[in-house]
Parts: sequence; structure tokens; C-alpha cells
Amino acid sequence: MKICGLDECGRGAFAGPLVAAAVVINYDLEAFQTLLPAKLRESKKLTEIQRNKIYEIKNKLPIIYKIEEVSVDEINEYGMGWANKIIFERLMAKVKATVYIVDGNLKFSNPAVRTLIKGDDKCYTVMLASIIAKVYRDNLLCKLHTEYPEYDWHLNSGYGTKTHLTKISELGVTPFHRLKYVETYLSHKLN
Repeated sequence: MKICGLDECGRGAFAGPLVAAAVVINYDLEAFQTLLPAKLRESKKLTEIQRNKIYEIKNKLPIIYKIEEVSVDEINEYGMGWANKIIFERLMAKVKATVYIVDGNLKFSNPAVRTLIKGDDKCYTVMLASIIAKVYRDNLLCKLHTEYPEYDWHLNSGYGTKTHLTKISELGVTPFHRLKYVETYLSHKLN
């Protein structure tokens, strides 16, 4: 049985694309841990250094992986609910598997899809997908930071930190901001 784990990163961010990864591990799952420079866990439970070390060797591991983005323009046009589902559907079209395990509780019509709440804490393939998606997105936001350094995306990855929100209030938005999130924030701030 070929199991593909999928996870996303950046759903709650104010800036940047939604990113997701799909991973199939072609190795004994318990023994797979011995190939890694850090214990495989959910990305937020690893240090940045541990995540980066795993990410750096991904091409040397016995895995198949794909990364997908949903752009800010798409998010602004169709909404996050649509983006969160379409990103996984795009990945499933690129990675052939018997079973797909998606972190969370989304509903899919495909009978091969299983959703698992906290899957990124329970399933090795989803854990690795969470790490790959997070490091990829963090690196992307660091690159975008060079274009818009005022927003500190290299530190906040586009999330609504106090500094980021203050800069939005002072400077307005960039082409990489999710307008609905920003409008909601500003309307609550003004009320």
C-alpha cells in the first residue's frame, strides 16, 4: 500500500501564498527515522535548525514529494476555504498513492482520502509533509522580505504579529497581502 501524507502551511497568514506538500516514504517507516538528522515530529515541535537539516537532505531520502502553492491572487479571489481544499487536490493529482492522509478535517469526495486531525503529530508521512511545506514557505517569505523589508516577513513568515500589523496600519498592503484578512483586521481595529 502506497500512503501519501499531505499538510499545508500558511493558512492563517496575512501575507504570502498557501503552501502544501505531499510525501510518500518508500522505506520501512520505523527505520526511516535513522536516516534523519533529527527525530521526525510535527514541524512546530522541531527547532528551525532541525527542520532545515531535514529539508536540506530531502532529495537524498527514499521519498517522493511534491510542493504546491496557491497564490495570494487566487486566495484573494476565491477565499481560503477554496484554497485549502484545492491545494490538496492539486497535489493528489501529482502524486499517485493508494491512500492519501490529509492533516485536518476537510471533506473530500475521493474515497482514497482520509483526513486525520493532528495528522502532523501522528503520521510520519504527514509530519514530513509539514516540515517540507513549512521550510519551503519560510524560505519563500524570506525572499519576499527583500522586496518589502518593512514588514519583517523574514521573522514573522507573513503572520499577523504585532509588528506586521502595525506596519500594515502605517504603510498599507503589498501585492503579497491577503486582502480579506487585512480588511477584517482593520475593521476590528477601527471598531
